[in-house]
Amino acid sequence: MSSINTNTRPRRSFIFTPGLRPDMFPKALASGADIVCVELEDGISPKDKAEARSKALALFAEPHADDGIERIVRINSMRERFGIQDVNAILVSNTPPPALMMPKVRNPDEVVMLDQLLSEAGHDTRLHVIIETNEGLEAAYDIAGCSARIDAMFFGGVDMAAELRCQLAWEPLLYARSRVVHAAAAAGLDVIDVPYLDLDDPDGMRVAAEQARALGFAGKGSIHPKQIAALNEVFTPAADQIAQARRVINEFEAADTGLVVIDGKLIEKPVLREMYRVRAIADRMGL
Repeated sequence: MSSINTNTRPRRSFIFTPGLRPDMFPKALASGADIVCVELEDGISPKDKAEARSKALALFAEPHADDGIERIVRINSMRERFGIQDVNAILVSNTPPPALMMPKVRNPDEVVMLDQLLSEAGHDTRLHVIIETNEGLEAAYDIAGCSARIDAMFFGGVDMAAELRCQLAWEPLLYARSRVVHAAAAAGLDVIDVPYLDLDDPDGMRVAAEQARALGFAGKGSIHPKQIAALNEVFTPAADQIAQARRVINEFEAADTGLVVIDGKLIEKPVLREMYRVRAIADRMGL
């Protein structure tokens, strides 16, 4: 059972904060989101990339509080000069971000290359990958398993819909979402859905979040803090699920045999991984 990650964490919601506006970072951290991602990519114009990069990396010059919030920097694509510049700045930093989000990943090679560069620099930085291109979708299974640094996969629905020339809606993107869920599950990764873009339709967002949860997603993005409470609610397990998760984990760890049988049923690895994720959410919520 050594492949089971017992240090998993809640990833029910995430929000972006612009690298150009470091003053907004504390507000994002106070929003209730499980993940706060400092943006260097789509939300930053080319003329502002260097300034955003400098300000974003400065946010990590001092240690951060151990508050359960995951901090990520979304770099530019490794296939673009801005992405290479982002990576170079991170590699020479003595205080790199704890995690990087890689956009528009097309194949495992670019992830492996970044992994190797980070290792060479002595950085423990984790990786999150976005599947939002047709090529990336085709290679999603291989991408998910190509690096031990990867903690989560994100489904980039907006770019994916554009690539597939389909409507940005649930049914047209169901196949693509399912492929990403399948790839992430095979590697034991969390998988997080694209934000819901209509701020004036909270009921629609809740339905979309519930659909994503039913498909296997661990969380969903937000475009505004007012969406976060509902997302956290949708992706927080019920009390009976939390109780069962703690029971399974306690018996598994007490057994110390690599397997556990509860109520006459052998608990398999995927179930145990999910139990640790449920417990992590409960602990974050103080439940």
